[in-house]
Amino acid sequence: MVCTMIEPLTDLPDGVIGFEAVGEVHAADYADILIPAVDAAAAAGGVRLVYVLGGRFTGYSVGAGFEDARLGIGHLHAWKRGAIVTDHHAFADLVKAFAWLIPGKLKLFPLGERDAAIEWVTGD
Repeated sequence: MVCTMIEPLTDLPDGVIGFEAVGEVHAADYADILIPAVDAAAAAGGVRLVYVLGGRFTGYSVGAGFEDARLGIGHLHAWKRGAIVTDHHAFADLVKAFAWLIPGKLKLFPLGERDAAIEWVTGD
């Protein structure tokens, strides 16, 4: 059995993709799970992503950090909205610092507002 470190979220509205990072995320998790989902969403009309970094998330490998930084480059104009849901303050600070590099609209939400993040990502 393959243990993935990026788990898909279920019961999302049509047109929204979502994932939760679990344990330490590696570059292969991006290559096998996240990037194909973003590619499919871009081809279907636009990327609306909810990404949760909760209590089970422990960090990124060096390769995963690089893949995370490159994620939006392949579909610059396809990104509509991205919601990062986390109480990890260090990661939230990084997102704030580099938000200007991220295509589309991006918003941070605390873990307790996961439903609000999903609702926001469906907007225009």
